[in-house]
Amino acid sequence: MPNKRMSKSQFVTALAEKSGLNKKQVTSVLDTLNAMVAHELAHQRVTEMRIVHSMHERKTMMAELSDGFIALPGGFGTFEEFCEIVTWAQLGLHQKPCGILNVERYYDPLMAMFDRGVEEGFIYPVNRRLILMGTDPDRLLDSLSSYAPPKTEKWIVSDES
Repeated sequence: MPNKRMSKSQFVTALAEKSGLNKKQVTSVLDTLNAMVAHELAHQRVTEMRIVHSMHERKTMMAELSDGFIALPGGFGTFEEFCEIVTWAQLGLHQKPCGILNVERYYDPLMAMFDRGVEEGFIYPVNRRLILMGTDPDRLLDSLSSYAPPKTEKWIVSDES
């Protein structure tokens, strides 16, 4: 597994190679703001790159194209995107696995906050089970592959989102 001195793009490349993504189609979806740096961040095995005009359009396209979602260590954008895709699962807009790769316990405080949300009654226990977490990329990918979504009430249809 990569060490702390790797850049984010090197980390993603290492994860992709370790997980076998180099044997599958990899699509990158970037908004026009980030398209300028796409050549720096794109994994060398990206088979298709799509440029969209807004962050919402980017998230929608990623949700449509993805088999699942993994949050790597990141900042506010990563937190926001991950929580939004989990919320979409909670609302019944998709039933795809949502995982967190908890490198060097980076996400322990966030996981504790999710657990506290359950304890305080803000998050239903069934919805907390929408989030898979692992420290080993291979085991996390195995968990995502065998994921069976919990039965949740569908709150809205995709036309209402």
